[in-house]
Amino acid sequence: MTAMAAHNPLTACLVEEAGFDAVWASGFELSASMGVPDASILSMDEHLTMTRRMCERVSIPVIADIDTGFGNAVNVHYAVRYYVNAGAAAVVMEDKYFPKDTSLREGGRQKLVSIEEFNGKIRAALDACGDSQVVLIARTEALIAGAGLEEALFRAKAYSDAGADMILVHSKANTPGELLAFTQRWQESTPVVIVPTAYPQFDERQAEQTGKIKLVIYGNHGIRALVRSMRETFAQIRRDAGAAGTDSVIASVKDIIALQGDAHMRAIEKQYLV
Repeated sequence: MTAMAAHNPLTACLVEEAGFDAVWASGFELSASMGVPDASILSMDEHLTMTRRMCERVSIPVIADIDTGFGNAVNVHYAVRYYVNAGAAAVVMEDKYFPKDTSLREGGRQKLVSIEEFNGKIRAALDACGDSQVVLIARTEALIAGAGLEEALFRAKAYSDAGADMILVHSKANTPGELLAFTQRWQESTPVVIVPTAYPQFDERQAEQTGKIKLVIYGNHGIRALVRSMRETFAQIRRDAGAAGTDSVIASVKDIIALQGDAHMRAIEKQYLV
């Protein structure tokens, strides 16, 4: 299974159009789109609202990135219930302190909460899910924090035992060595999730061959592609003092109108307007 990051309903539509299995409602991408660091600066309401709008707009599952759960286990209990009601198919929660710092930032704050505290968050999240089919993905940042493979395995097993449906193990190494070592040692039946941002040479075929990895999340490629494309387009328009040179290489207005759901609106007009 694959998921691509999105930060608004339009990008979620593009994820679905491209054929990914799910949308990753990325906290990193949303923060970047709002021009602030991915460091628990945006409120839960801001992220929740965007996630709900994505759920309303696409037919594929939306995986909500809830960072550290917006606080302690009490906050998690409320937050997860809100995301369930918003239509999220899964929530991902990581074991760092709130407020968090983005995982791949050099010199970032990557301190981990105790296993006992995070297990309390897992139990609170599971209770909040109730009898829904929402998948709880517990994310360990042990490798990101430099705590090592043994700590990552120890934490992942504890989170699996606490009831997490899947385990996301994150690595900032520029090769998949850490990740492969983890999967080779992972003896639990709980599926593994990866985000191969730092080691992009590791592909879905290799993930499948491990027999452990069941979900690959492309965590920030949407916003990165957008920034590069917009920079190049804007720079060319300034150089040319006009848009003629870019018009043939950017999306047409017709394409954007279609992505906005124009056909659906026209059908409503036809049915109800007099």
